[in-house]
Amino acid sequence: MDSPEVTFTLAYVVFAVCFVFTPTEFHSAGLTVQNLLSGWLGSEDAAFVPYHVRRTAATLLCHSLLPLGYYVGMCFAASEKRLYSPSQAPETWRVFLLLALTLPTIACTLIYYWSRDRWAHHPLARTLAHYAFPQSGWRAVASSVDTEFRRIDKFATGAPGARVIVTDTWVMKVTTYRVHVAQQQDVHLTVTESQQHDLSPDSNLPVQLLTIRVASANPAVPAFDIRLNSTEYGELCEKLRAPIRSAANVVIHQSLGDLFLETFASLVEVNPAYSVPSSQDLEACIGCMQNRASVRLVKTCQEADEGECQQCCCRPMWCLTCMGKWFASRQDPQRPDTWLASRVPCPTCRARFCILDVCAVR
Repeated sequence: MDSPEVTFTLAYVVFAVCFVFTPTEFHSAGLTVQNLLSGWLGSEDAAFVPYHVRRTAATLLCHSLLPLGYYVGMCFAASEKRLYSPSQAPETWRVFLLLALTLPTIACTLIYYWSRDRWAHHPLARTLAHYAFPQSGWRAVASSVDTEFRRIDKFATGAPGARVIVTDTWVMKVTTYRVHVAQQQDVHLTVTESQQHDLSPDSNLPVQLLTIRVASANPAVPAFDIRLNSTEYGELCEKLRAPIRSAANVVIHQSLGDLFLETFASLVEVNPAYSVPSSQDLEACIGCMQNRASVRLVKTCQEADEGECQQCCCRPMWCLTCMGKWFASRQDPQRPDTWLASRVPCPTCRARFCILDVCAVR
């Protein structure tokens, strides 16, 4: 392929990926289906269910047109291939054109099926219909959802492609192509997984992400997973009526201090270990007097005469948890993004050290 084809292909692939998995920059620039079609979609706050019924249909159609858009663009980027005349185009491109036309055809057919009987066949409408009384329909339930969504006391979190919304009656997950809904009074919630990350993609802070399984007692309502930051777990519990069960191997850190201690311990594990001389016995930690001393401060971040850190001459006197708590207590609570890179004085001799200087005792 010559340069114009390669350039257009790379540019279109980047655009397509960002258009489907919209990053913050695309949201800021307004390059989203919600923004481009805002006049037709209406307001989410005014009518939550009708908005997302139209949004999911429009998103499916727009994304299905991306391959066709690439083919049209290549008609200009590679004019010598005569792609504008399918009968003269190479066989590979004719197959691609067939695929590019098939996808929006299938999408239009599916959307037409959804829209019959005033969108009664849409997946969201069919889910809400399971909660409707015999004398009413799914629209009555949708009206209830719309009313509760407009209240300011709802719980809402997550990225645009995986939002979690909890109202007084409903637990909802809004994704790119679907809206999952379950009624609070008949759901079972279970924390199935937790993932610890030393740094959040949005800030220089440790983060723990929880995966919660939402399973309805109604077998016709499919179960779904929601993900949220562990620091939001307490607020979620306050909004839920049903208790949340946790798997046996899941530990939830609800405060920033808990997350920092977990990250502190994981970073110390990769530092060089300190070998205790055979003639030296490890005593109890002078911080808690319960655990045995398990860390020693040894300058390993730089050479002995370089940098701000200093060599500590104290013997092992602190356990890992107490040293982590001491490190956290010396930080600025208004600047948690600086905690991992900061330096603090030794709790005994006041020699300054960083996390890289905390060595586990072996």
